[in-house]
Amino acid sequence: MAGGTIKAGTLTTTTGAGSVIIPANVQLTAKGTMTGHMAPTFCVYRDYNNGGYQSIGNNSFTKAQFNAKYWDTNTNFDITTNYRFTATVAGLYQMGTGITIDNIADQAYIRVSIYKNGSEVGTNAQGLNMITESSGTTPHQANLTTIVDVDVDDYFEVYIKHNHGSSRDWRTEYGNTFWGMRIGSSVSSTNTGGVSGSDSGASSGYGGY
Repeated sequence: MAGGTIKAGTLTTTTGAGSVIIPANVQLTAKGTMTGHMAPTFCVYRDYNNGGYQSIGNNSFTKAQFNAKYWDTNTNFDITTNYRFTATVAGLYQMGTGITIDNIADQAYIRVSIYKNGSEVGTNAQGLNMITESSGTTPHQANLTTIVDVDVDDYFEVYIKHNHGSSRDWRTEYGNTFWGMRIGSSVSSTNTGGVSGSDSGASSGYGGY
């Protein structure tokens, strides 16, 4: 009906299957709460006032212990024991993290990896890894953003590694976060996207880091 209003508890096709097509130039306006789209979504951080810095050992991966939430719409993130996001809804997700390490040596590297199901997927596989190299001895940050296909019960954790030579502190007062959101339905390919990364120092060839 032109200019009219549709009132229905459920909008479906005549057969109960298939797709409902919204024509071009037609706009849907939500005045209430829409569920299912862009959900679940989470954003967690490590609370500096509840545990302080986290020490990261030299040349071995250490799990980032995010112990506080900005939001977690489906209560999927464990901030007390495993420090991980476990998916309860399959789909395509965008995820990202930013980690700052205190005063690493000049030309030392930071490697940040979003582990999937308890292990590193592989160098740049699905864009889940980022390496940066320090150009000085000031605090240094690695940022990682990726898109990944997720099944129900897949879980994701952030791991940190550096080669300063001794333990360094993860500077958690600098707004370090781990976040993610569902952006669409699953796709058939397991290699669903690349990585967009940035760092505050210079980058070069990293070989087998």
